[in-house]
Amino acid sequence: MKAMKLTAQRQMQMQEVPRPCLSRDTDVLIKMARVGVCGSDVHYFAEGGIGSQRVEYPWTVGHEGAGTVVEVGAAVTRVKPGDRIALDPAQPCGVCDQCLGGRPHTCRHLNFLGCPGQVEGCLAEYLILPERSSYPLPDTMSFEEAAIVEPLSIGLYAISLSVPMKGAKIGILGAGPIGLSVLLPARFQGAERVYMTDKIEARLTLASKAGADWVGNPETDDVAADIARREPEMLDVVFECSGEQEAMDQGVQLLKPGGKLMLIGIPGAANRVSFDINQLRRKEICIQNVRRQNDFVQKAIDMIARKEIDVNIMVTHRFAFDRTQEAFEMVTNYQDGVVKAMVAFGE
Repeated sequence: MKAMKLTAQRQMQMQEVPRPCLSRDTDVLIKMARVGVCGSDVHYFAEGGIGSQRVEYPWTVGHEGAGTVVEVGAAVTRVKPGDRIALDPAQPCGVCDQCLGGRPHTCRHLNFLGCPGQVEGCLAEYLILPERSSYPLPDTMSFEEAAIVEPLSIGLYAISLSVPMKGAKIGILGAGPIGLSVLLPARFQGAERVYMTDKIEARLTLASKAGADWVGNPETDDVAADIARREPEMLDVVFECSGEQEAMDQGVQLLKPGGKLMLIGIPGAANRVSFDINQLRRKEICIQNVRRQNDFVQKAIDMIARKEIDVNIMVTHRFAFDRTQEAFEMVTNYQDGVVKAMVAFGE
């Protein structure tokens, strides 16, 4: 089979590799149909890693995916050959203290698709997943919608850790796929007003169409002053979705006393960030990190299937599998107003 491998920073190559075979009774063999390009994939592509996690070449990235079941192990009951599925890229051990305590997303032995040193990613024609990471799709859902389930589940999890959305005034800093994955369900759950920022005008236009009440560009707008004029008491919760130090600082500015700052964005090569401790202390700001998602995959599937939100608005560009490098270059360089680039395998 063919797999798209990182061979150096900013270099990808299609390589012929052995097709995977079932080795456990709980394994599922999947023929891939769609893979979304994620910001974390781009860090591996452009910078060779995230923090201390460094790529050893060659390596396959990709973790937002959907496909069709080809074969299942003898113990598999959740899916069957021919089923269309969404992937949960996380593969927890199920027996450590974190898994047993209801936190499989922080499993001490977690393997994650496309994460260096863990499990090769899904930018390949075929993939093996454990049964628990395979989620059957209703007939009404497309493969593209299924590939967006992974970022949407992160947005849903972040909302669950924040404040009740009904009547809330919220900020979302970063209007990429994760920011939109917060915006759409926040609106559905009753957020009263949503303020959203990004440095790319095309993304701000998309955020307005998706339901943001106000959008601003931190490079050209006085974001804090503009929001303060509209919300003198400031915001209940801010979701930081860019991983940028400036956005974290602005998030603290925008919060009311007792507000909550949700850190979702990945800072990339930076291992440290900082905060103005006086602002944090005086306003008693709560900072909550968000580590991927915890049991929100099925909820994301159900929300899309019930047409409660439309995630199709995120997909702005599509590429054939053999043009994957072009997709990564586009997302890395923020070209052509890209939000979500989707890689399509031959049907």
